[in-house]
Amino acid sequence: MSTRRKKTFSMCAFCMHKWKRKVNVMQHKIKLRPDEVKDFVLAATKCIFDVDISYNSFTVDAKSLIGVLGLNFNQVLTVSCHGYDAEFENYLNKFAAAS
Repeated sequence: MSTRRKKTFSMCAFCMHKWKRKVNVMQHKIKLRPDEVKDFVLAATKCIFDVDISYNSFTVDAKSLIGVLGLNFNQVLTVSCHGYDAEFENYLNKFAAAS
């Protein structure tokens, strides 16, 4: 009798975390004005997952007031949500940029 083991693929915890982040990312294109930044950061802070905001290759944590204020508001910004929150999704809809 031979017993065969089924081969399984395993990842270290760090690799698994990075893989999950890439799989569940939702992106939104928004237009943001400097006077709206404080409310945007407060809304992002309520999310239990990571929220990033970027344009071109410049990415900052959307929960950082100083980081978001450093963005170029003349550009269309991309918000990357690493999870789902219906309230935050509805909030982002008011900033939606025309495609």
